[in-house]
Amino acid sequence: MSFIAKTIMWSIGVLVVLAGIGWLGLQVQPRPFPTYPEQTSAFETIGLPADLPVPVARYYQIVIGDRVPVIESAVITGRGRLRIKGITFPARFRFTHIAGQGYRHYIEATFFGYPVMRVNEWYLDGQARMELPFGVIESEPRIDMAANLSLWGEAVWLPSILVTDPRVRWEALDDATARLVVPYGEEEDSFTVTFEPQTGLIRAMEAMRYREATDEAKIPWRNEPLGWREFHGITVPSPAATTWLDEGTPWAVWTVEEVVYNVDVSEYIRASGY
Repeated sequence: MSFIAKTIMWSIGVLVVLAGIGWLGLQVQPRPFPTYPEQTSAFETIGLPADLPVPVARYYQIVIGDRVPVIESAVITGRGRLRIKGITFPARFRFTHIAGQGYRHYIEATFFGYPVMRVNEWYLDGQARMELPFGVIESEPRIDMAANLSLWGEAVWLPSILVTDPRVRWEALDDATARLVVPYGEEEDSFTVTFEPQTGLIRAMEAMRYREATDEAKIPWRNEPLGWREFHGITVPSPAATTWLDEGTPWAVWTVEEVVYNVDVSEYIRASGY
């Protein structure tokens, strides 16, 4: 075998080994974040509103029951997978919510279980700020609008807010579909929510949403429960997938492992990291 042939074979072998190491690193799940240090406070409850559309009322009877807990905050922690620049990374996340008002997302994409990319992003006082591996995005009206949809889309993890907040309303469409209308400053935005006829649980929430600050038009965006899990007597989606419908497959899958409700997050929501 000539020197050139040997060099080519050696190079191919190295590439195969590196590809194998890369593949293996993307299979290793990170350790979960530490348990949030505060515990869920006792719930005040109110009656389930009597004027909900039929599929919405059925859904709430299943996931909560007749008495609706009043939720003021939530800290949602878990692990999942994120597709970034075409590569799917294991990840861990912690989402902090002041119910119906704002959130902070902290996300780590990992390799061999170690963080290689971090995301800190906030939606507070109607303004979004995203600290991403590739730079900071802020003061962008389309991103503010998109973040507001994230706020309300993630309310499936604190579902009481969608019937206790007077700014929110449900509109009947048919026996398996309803429109969820949510506030956006002085305006409104909406989701189309479909329910499984057999189980009564949410099948998908879809909205038109900007993906980038420079987008000329909104893109169909879907949040889709893939399973369900109970925390503190409330049944919430876990895992759940998020998809830009022009891409066809989920860019993120979120598996919730811990939810803490009604803790003081007034400082934590403005912090960084976990």
